Amino acid sequence: MSPSPLTKHQRISSALHLILGLFIREKKLGHLLAAPMDVVLSDFDVVEPDLLFISTARESIITDKNIQGAPDLVIEILSEGTRKTDEIIKRKLYETHGVSEYWVVDPVLSTVKVYRTINNEYVRTDELSAEANDTLNTPLLPGLSILLSEIFDS
Repeated sequence: MSPSPLTKHQRISSALHLILGLFIREKKLGHLLAAPMDVVLSDFDVVEPDLLFISTARESIITDKNIQGAPDLVIEILSEGTRKTDEIIKRKLYETHGVSEYWVVDPVLSTVKVYRTINNEYVRTDELSAEANDTLNTPLLPGLSILLSEIFDS
């Protein structure tokens, strides 16, 4: 059994869940789910992201048991033990299986790397920092604007 995430990881997850969840619900954009939740990308690839968003248009991939296919947005919050997996292995899986956007949240550096699918491959479109007072937004959630300090100072 793996150890539970550190407190800082969980605070960041809670802050993102609250901010995104309220926005998504208010705008009726889809569904935000948090770990533990299996995402079945293929017969051989099952992942459990920290947070995931599925748009209303694609909600048919949500089943009673798990998610059957690629979410629109996946968010992974790095831990010391998951850094390599999240930054390399999962990033490639998400790209290959059609996750439109992938956020890699680094609690140590207070940064967020944003990967978006452009011409069927991931391009790192942003590397944002709380220290620089950067704001996180996405075309998947029009009108959303998150000041990074809101998630890292929680």
